[in-house]
Amino acid sequence: MAFVDECTLFVTSGKGGDGSASMHSEPYKARGGPDGGNGGHGGSVILEVDTGVHDLSWLADHPHQRAVAGRSGRSAKREGRDGDDLVLAVPDGTVAFDERGLVADLVGDGARAIVAAGGRGGRGNAAIATSRNRAPRVAEPGESPEERTLRLELRTVADVGLVGLPNAGKSTLLSRLTAAKPKIAAYPFTTLTPNLGVAGDDAERFVVADVPGLIEGAAAGKGLGHRFLRHIVRCRALVLVVDLSAEDPAADLAVLRAELEAYDPALAARPAVVVGTKADLVDDAAERAAALGGGVRVVSAMTGDGIDALLERLGLLAREAAAAEPPRQATVVLRPGRPRFTVTRTSAGWEVLGAKVERWVMETDLDDDEEVARLQARLKKEGVDRALAAEGAKPGDDVSIRGRVFEYQADPEPGQTASEEEAPADA
Repeated sequence: MAFVDECTLFVTSGKGGDGSASMHSEPYKARGGPDGGNGGHGGSVILEVDTGVHDLSWLADHPHQRAVAGRSGRSAKREGRDGDDLVLAVPDGTVAFDERGLVADLVGDGARAIVAAGGRGGRGNAAIATSRNRAPRVAEPGESPEERTLRLELRTVADVGLVGLPNAGKSTLLSRLTAAKPKIAAYPFTTLTPNLGVAGDDAERFVVADVPGLIEGAAAGKGLGHRFLRHIVRCRALVLVVDLSAEDPAADLAVLRAELEAYDPALAARPAVVVGTKADLVDDAAERAAALGGGVRVVSAMTGDGIDALLERLGLLAREAAAAEPPRQATVVLRPGRPRFTVTRTSAGWEVLGAKVERWVMETDLDDDEEVARLQARLKKEGVDRALAAEGAKPGDDVSIRGRVFEYQADPEPGQTASEEEAPADA
């Protein structure tokens, strides 16, 4: 299966179970009263880091995910069962976005984020009984599920990242430093996805990532620059790989550094070592390396020259970078919950959706004028009238709330008396 580091995910939480509107009935026991139980809460959709998962291929093949709905309440005050949460395993370094921006940045085994909250279960009539209404014959409906469209990106987490221009010898170097077996060929862009390997002995192991080759203009999005560069951000330290057999190795190094700094200025300050590869292909490897600056490591991945010294240097670099870096923390963005209500134009008029306003309507006995007046006051205070007017509703339009249709009446104009205002009427 191909490596997948980007995908779109459509998630839906579980609907809350409806409350029960049951009245207790038992022989020789008058006025048993309400005994409807509460509905169960719907399941949530959760992203959780699992170190056994290495890419997003499974989610890319299964983009539609739905949690379990809560069960409805029953008589005798029996509560509905809560829906099970849906936990989706993602690799370490997964970043989730929605239409508003960042949702979660998950780093570390077990890090998790709720990306679609389950709907709240509705209360049964036993729970909503009050001293004023001791025997309600209605119950609350369960809260609607939450639907979200997410864009997931994988940003590889590694101790050391091999960065260089195409065909600089990064994959061959990775195969020498670790037991990884990346694809190696004599043409540019052989590596299209990151390759990981573990280097060092049992006591001092570190992860090395071979990042696909960068080209000039990658930071501005040229080619697949952004897709490749985002993997470098997670690396604690960098190895700038330069082909010593190239026409101008110093110019290649300057391009590489410029692209890293243009993409993220913090990368310029990241601990790094410059490695000159393919020393076996030139006679003046030492002179070419000197032109790159001090501290350049000269190696030949084909012959093995300089590999042991480089491996020791990278182990030290990885330890120093890990000690200097603060512990990685997962980030979850907290935003206000779902809107109180929404107004939508339909072919039949208008529809108002919202847990609170729907609950008020379901609790109201529409045959009781006093309760209807109370409902109208609550909806007006909540801002439903203003929202309908802002969307363009006209007096006489039908407004549907939880399947019950009302006739919209605009607020009186300034100076208009209360007697001149038409009262809203339900249909």
